[in-house]
Amino acid sequence: MFKKILIANRGEIACRIQRTARRLGVASVAVYSDADAGALHVRQADEAFRIGPPPARESYLRAAAIIAAARQLGAEAIHPGYGFLSENAQFATDCAAAGLVFIGPPPAAINAMGSKSAAKALMERAGVPLVPGYHGDDQSVATLQREADRIGYPVLIKASAGGGGKGMRRVERAADFAAALASCQREAAASFGDERVLVEKYLLRPRHIEMQIFADSHGNAVHLFERDCSVQRRHQKVLEEAPAPNMDGARRAQMGAAALAAARAVGYVGAGTVEFIAAPEGTFHFMEMNTRLQVEHPVTEMITGLDLVEWQLRVAAGEPLPLRQEQVALRGHAIEARIYAEDPERDFLPCVGKLEYLAMPAGSASVRIDSGVVQGDAISPYYDPMIAKLIAWGETRAQACTRLSQALAGFHIAGLGNNVQFLSRLVQSNAFASADLDTALIEREHAALFPPAAPVPDDMFAMAAMYIVARERLAAGSAAMGTAWGSVEGWRLNGPADRRLQFQYRGEQRTVSLQAVAGGFLLSMTPAGAAAGVATTRRASLTLIAEHDARATVGDHDYHVSVAIRDSQCEVFSQDAHYSFERLDPLAHVGEVMSVAGGVCALMPGRVVALLVKPGAKVSKGEPLLVLEAMKMEQTFSAPADGVCVGFNVAIGEQVVEGSELVEFKAAGTDS
Repeated sequence: MFKKILIANRGEIACRIQRTARRLGVASVAVYSDADAGALHVRQADEAFRIGPPPARESYLRAAAIIAAARQLGAEAIHPGYGFLSENAQFATDCAAAGLVFIGPPPAAINAMGSKSAAKALMERAGVPLVPGYHGDDQSVATLQREADRIGYPVLIKASAGGGGKGMRRVERAADFAAALASCQREAAASFGDERVLVEKYLLRPRHIEMQIFADSHGNAVHLFERDCSVQRRHQKVLEEAPAPNMDGARRAQMGAAALAAARAVGYVGAGTVEFIAAPEGTFHFMEMNTRLQVEHPVTEMITGLDLVEWQLRVAAGEPLPLRQEQVALRGHAIEARIYAEDPERDFLPCVGKLEYLAMPAGSASVRIDSGVVQGDAISPYYDPMIAKLIAWGETRAQACTRLSQALAGFHIAGLGNNVQFLSRLVQSNAFASADLDTALIEREHAALFPPAAPVPDDMFAMAAMYIVARERLAAGSAAMGTAWGSVEGWRLNGPADRRLQFQYRGEQRTVSLQAVAGGFLLSMTPAGAAAGVATTRRASLTLIAEHDARATVGDHDYHVSVAIRDSQCEVFSQDAHYSFERLDPLAHVGEVMSVAGGVCALMPGRVVALLVKPGAKVSKGEPLLVLEAMKMEQTFSAPADGVCVGFNVAIGEQVVEGSELVEFKAAGTDS
């Protein structure tokens, strides 16, 4: 076994590798960019080494700098994690030339499977069924368009060297092909340094099923069963589970045999994943092979009881696989939810900012959390916006779903947008609960997954008010307890004090009145929609059980809530919802709104990659104007109405901040 390894990655995967290394007595070296100088994977490493500025191409993708750091610090091997350099054959070759072990497959295997087109040609020769498509070398627009027309729409354009849903577009009609192709090529070049693509028939209602395989340098190879990764958005996985629902033993054996045949065909060593697309009638087709550990590997670990990172280290050190195929046992069911900093209501737009408040559910034998951040850390615009992976295990799929839902209810995040509430709705949806799965599940269940915003229960405003008063009482302490000057309720000569707190939520203002009485408060507030002056009064109480946790009673209803205060924001988390209230200062000017008239503004920080119309051009509502790249994904900004694109305030390649006015726009029929 190695004495010291360098981990050429960041975030939760770096932390994950560190845990296994520490358990095996292996020291770990972390590398970091300036954006990650205080990151968790740096803080918990045995040693850390700076490799450059925040952009990945200037830090985590600097192969020479990473190899130099490994040699300087005495590491014997480099673990690339996933993403970045994990599937870079030249990096693996350079590691060997420097006397370092690359903890991954041989360069030849990476090359063979690194190009989706070459891999499909190899599988075709091996007799593995493929989806109809074009995987050729001619990358001219005319050829690709002609092949798409031949295949028949809808088609899927995919980056040949890609992964993670980047450089991928579904095209419904011939007229949209050229624009989708250009976007794919830009995204592929930015993410993988290779703009080549392939075109395939888009199968209707397909399932995405992948086989985890492992091989050693002694000729042994096994599969560790399958994972169903059908639930996706933007071709990126949202929920993953193992084993695949409704997978019978015969189909599992067929897929496992095909996956191992693919691995043997390229002389594979280490961990890998062979991905298949499965049609509703049961046929399956090879898609690609990922020559690395996958983000969703924990679900395989949960159903097998194995540590795949340990297997990687042992195989890379020259040891044989610990188990034979017949010794690998499958037990129970596991589901993983990817918790991202993103806004599902805005087409899953990535979010950046500080994790002002982060509370995670307690881990156990049945609930696992893999995360690379803690409260106070920031999600930057430079890398994938993952906050954590939440994995739940159960004896049955239904039990795993229940445990995942319960754990999601205990995942509280404030400070930036996140998908926790969306994931809760998704896991509890009829389609997912009944295993009615395909890669378009989120799209076809859109109405159920994105219901209209429900009115805020009056009791949630009461929770915020009572928590604020309870914290004030706690802060006041007992320095002057028993005197008028020690009371934070205020003192009145002729009657009890009436404490009033004002809140705003999505433009709606509410006032909560609290009068201290024995055992709690008299709570008074005007119900939503009621006439002014029509207030209800109920008895209420709140008891702090931890810094942010409280138990409360309002009338006949009991609650367990978590509350976090940050500046003027009051975040209230109940069992199934999260509300972010703004506490209003009655002496301040409220209701003032800053707007940028006549312009199109950036929704998040990013880099301008394309200007799609000429200044002065007349455009129709919805016509694309500009493309912004953020977190390796493209965002297209369109005309908000019929009108004229007066001009651009940015240039191609320019980095912009959130709120920047990108386009000066004049709507038809206006004078400004």
